Amino acid sequence: MTEAQTKTEITFDDFKAEVLNDYKIARISRECSLLGRKEVLTGKAKFGIFGDGKEVPQLAMAKAFQNGDFRSGYYRDQTFMMAIGQLTIEQFFAGLYGHTDLGYDPMSAGRQMGGHFATHSLDENGNWNNLTQQKNSSADISPTAGQMPRLLGLAQASKIYRNVRGLEDFTKFSHHGNEVAWGTIGNASTSEGLFFETINAAGVLQVPMVMSVWDDEYGISVHARYQTTKENISEILKGFQRDADNNGYEIMTVKGWDYPALVETYQKAAAFAREEHVPVLIHVQELTQPQGHSTSGSHERYKNAERLAWEAEFDCVAQMRTWLIDNNLATTEDLETIDSEAKKEVLEGKKAAWAAFVAPMKAEQNELITLLHSVAATSSNKVFIEKYATDLAAIKEPIRKDIITTARKVLRFVVNESGQSLLATWITEYTNKIQPKFSSHLFSQSAHNIAHSCEVAPTYDAAAEEVDARLVLRDNFDAIFNKYPEALIFGEDSGNIGDVNQGLEGLQEKYGELRVADAGIREATILGQGIGMAMRGLRPIAEIQYLDYLLYAIQIMSDDLATLQYRTHGRQKAPLIIRTRGHRLEGVWHSGSPMGMIINAIRGIHVLVPRNMTKAAGFYNTLLETDEPALVVECLNGYRLKEKMPTNLGEFKTPIGVVETIQEGTDITIVSYGSTLRLVEQAAKELSEVGIAVEIIDAQSLLPFDVNHDCVKSVAKTNRLLVVDEDVPGGASAYLLQQIVDEQNGYQYLDSAPQTLASKAHRPAYGTDGDYFSKPSAEDIFEKVYAIMHEAKPDQYPSLY
Repeated sequence: MTEAQTKTEITFDDFKAEVLNDYKIARISRECSLLGRKEVLTGKAKFGIFGDGKEVPQLAMAKAFQNGDFRSGYYRDQTFMMAIGQLTIEQFFAGLYGHTDLGYDPMSAGRQMGGHFATHSLDENGNWNNLTQQKNSSADISPTAGQMPRLLGLAQASKIYRNVRGLEDFTKFSHHGNEVAWGTIGNASTSEGLFFETINAAGVLQVPMVMSVWDDEYGISVHARYQTTKENISEILKGFQRDADNNGYEIMTVKGWDYPALVETYQKAAAFAREEHVPVLIHVQELTQPQGHSTSGSHERYKNAERLAWEAEFDCVAQMRTWLIDNNLATTEDLETIDSEAKKEVLEGKKAAWAAFVAPMKAEQNELITLLHSVAATSSNKVFIEKYATDLAAIKEPIRKDIITTARKVLRFVVNESGQSLLATWITEYTNKIQPKFSSHLFSQSAHNIAHSCEVAPTYDAAAEEVDARLVLRDNFDAIFNKYPEALIFGEDSGNIGDVNQGLEGLQEKYGELRVADAGIREATILGQGIGMAMRGLRPIAEIQYLDYLLYAIQIMSDDLATLQYRTHGRQKAPLIIRTRGHRLEGVWHSGSPMGMIINAIRGIHVLVPRNMTKAAGFYNTLLETDEPALVVECLNGYRLKEKMPTNLGEFKTPIGVVETIQEGTDITIVSYGSTLRLVEQAAKELSEVGIAVEIIDAQSLLPFDVNHDCVKSVAKTNRLLVVDEDVPGGASAYLLQQIVDEQNGYQYLDSAPQTLASKAHRPAYGTDGDYFSKPSAEDIFEKVYAIMHEAKPDQYPSLY
């Protein structure tokens, strides 16, 4: 299969060869779809969702796609990936089968279902490849329109590289900002808010983005009349069309079966985006979906006979075939030969992919069968073990679940026998070998991950004065932007006024509107800007004004950013820093602390909860030397508190995953974080007055938490544990308790029941009293600890109530 190419000047023979090669790619892609469906229906694959009916427009898009460009698409772009030389037949089927070897399924090593595509931005050690020398595809996700926010950032990176000084050495990532970000989406998914949010933001930012809408009139079984006003996305977006007086989009429409018109349209769109940095929308109409939405159903259930007949006639591959014959570029016999060759190549590729998929598992099956026979020979349960071995051998095409479950069931029959050690060792070694195929790379495994960072303490002049804590942040950001030309920050009110708490005061004037930027009220695409730019070598800091507003972006954080390293098996990364502020403000909508929800939704992103602005600044300094994404939650009521100004701004580093003991004690360990620590300190002071010595530990980061297990060392000393936070009951406090008692085996040192103290289940009511009666107070903490000590020593601490 030959990569689709377009030359600026070609002979007729060259032109003929090129279009015939395009036709062959289309036919190969179609055969993959047809045979892929059969593989699912016969049980070899679990689920199939294919790109049939979209082949020809994807060929046209591939012709305009250049080295350095990025795709952010959805799960029907297999023809495009084949046309740019990034997907073979064998790889297509390896993805369908879920092959866990990256060498066979380079898209995700079996972690995503077929149809989800990616290229390798990183080498095997997690270092950047030269992205300008390859055609790039950001890793797909299934949530509809979820690819849109990231697309915005991929396009914005070109604008940054073209217009920001100091990035001349970043030649691995951009050639003067000439790269285009190409998006694809189904017409039904344009109903999603993420689509409209991204379209609006790209028009405001004026970034080189070409957005293709593949329109086949349906979203699964639901017709466009239920999806889109006027049943036409380009019609209702006409107001975005740019004119002589206003920036906006170039909006184009084209029939999805018209090969020459498609090629011309995509060439024009690429020129607009690449040269002028103008976003373009291409509405590709009159497409079909020959096999329906997916292998879960049949489109004959919801399309009438007239529609099905139209789809058969206007199938884009069939129309391309007619065009080739009508224009004397090929005869019927020529095309039948190509069709036959395509069918043969796909069948052979499918067989090769299946053989490669099952070969290692057959070897593992035979290895275990041999061991089972050996174990059975000396066992009192020989008959039962031999039966398991026979049943396993009867499975012609085993999966690893068949193998390991057999071994684990047999282990029960050889307890206290000579074969137990052999079989237990085999199970352990097999699990250690196989489990990483499904679980590795949730975080970076490169030499730039957080494990390689070291703490650097802030230093101070002897006569250092205390200043508003916001100034520590501001001056540290100043040092960051001076040190890292690739660093930039953006969000609501982040630019002109220097953020709502003045932590960026004056920095836009110093570093320009592209590096310290205001953004609209659109949290999901603020995150998307950060993801896309981070994927292209920049170091963005995406600011979400308040922690409560993170909910608008939690889906993008969870489905896209948090899973990126994992779902590409470590071959893509986006070391985005997300900055926000929360805790302890008064009122329902600006005082939330939904940490339990956050930490359980975004595994794969570090969650850092500094208690003051010096700690927060140190986290930013640490993160910029690593290659992993993180969320930093600053204390909303801490900006005007006083802190000393460090002398090593931009250099001191707060360690990630390391707790800090901020007060030693012998009677009870209290673990907390963020603003609540100040209440804990107040309560501890009052408890000391009645003879109770509290050890206070600042968690500092929730993901990861206490990698050195310092909390359990404290519990071993005090024998009592209380976790305090302002999340809802069962939220982050329960998580921290589980980490200490379960993961760190702290239960063995406890003389009293471990407890948590959290907020009420509702949002905090407005006002100071609302805060007091909704969240833990110093009095609550005092009385909770006192009650624990009363239970242990009732004579010394008589009951308060």
